[in-house]
Amino acid sequence: MAKPEEVGLDRARLCAIAGRLRVTNANVHGVVIVRGGKLVFEQYFAGYDEPWGGDAGRYEFRATTLHDMRSVTKSVVSLLLGIALDRKLIANIDEPVTKFLPEYADVTAAGWDRITLRHLLTMSSGMQWDENLPWNDKNDEWHLVNDPDPLRYVVQKPIVFDPGTFFTYNGGGTGLLAKVIEKASGQRIDVFADEALFKPLGVHDWQLKDYRNGTPATASGLRLRPRDAAKIGQLVLDGGEWQGRRIVSAAWIADSIKPRLQALGLFGGLFYYGYQWWIGRTLVDQREVKWVAGQGLGGQRLIIVPGDQLVMMVTQGLYASGRQGQATLDLLANVVLPAVRVEDTR
Repeated sequence: MAKPEEVGLDRARLCAIAGRLRVTNANVHGVVIVRGGKLVFEQYFAGYDEPWGGDAGRYEFRATTLHDMRSVTKSVVSLLLGIALDRKLIANIDEPVTKFLPEYADVTAAGWDRITLRHLLTMSSGMQWDENLPWNDKNDEWHLVNDPDPLRYVVQKPIVFDPGTFFTYNGGGTGLLAKVIEKASGQRIDVFADEALFKPLGVHDWQLKDYRNGTPATASGLRLRPRDAAKIGQLVLDGGEWQGRRIVSAAWIADSIKPRLQALGLFGGLFYYGYQWWIGRTLVDQREVKWVAGQGLGGQRLIIVPGDQLVMMVTQGLYASGRQGQATLDLLANVVLPAVRVEDTR
């Protein structure tokens, strides 16, 4: 681990993180900060959690503890799709999704022939979908978890907007993207992910959980150590390279983190959406700082700040709270980015 001052960070500011989290009662489980490719801060805390497949309760978290990433999983699926494209397993993202799913032709709703992989990546397919309803009351995500064939449920959804015109947060679309990768690669998605992404990153302790129906939970089921999640952030920051090895093309990374749509309906509509990545900005001492993020339920936040060569991973356990994720934005704006010596920013 590098010393903060070695990479242009103010040690005293970073050392204030634990105290700030205690005062704000944020139930943060872990904070990892990397700058210039070097781990400079790592701290873990005990707290309430609802781990996938485990009991809700109080847990002790350490550097070796796997933590739910929840919807950060969607951003990883985007990376895997980019790898599949690089390997010419898929021609391009303007391919119609129905091309890869002929087994559902008899139940696919009208209009699905116009939906492409690009629309699924940007959550702008136009399908009728709502993950904000009560869990047992027509919440579409419930069907991903419980239906015997969740993708059959997804392709039966009616098309209510022209594809590419309206953002609707949608884990079903991510499930379809994962199935396309499986079809193209001939491998189950977790096998492909291990070979194509995690092993090259040196990540050997990870899980992709299944839904109750046995389908890989590609919208939300990834579990990682926070420091390994930070490796994914560094991969994006370095344009698809890890320690000099090309894992995914720089062109795919650049395309993925461009703002494509206003992300209406979530986080106050303040963020933009790329290819399964969120794009936002923070004001620090009159300096506007742009960042990219993978974001998951409960407050899981992987923040990538290209202009400051910074990655921050925060895990949290506020699954039913409107405050989830606020601790990350607070630390980013009021502690971590102010700790950057501007003259060292590159």
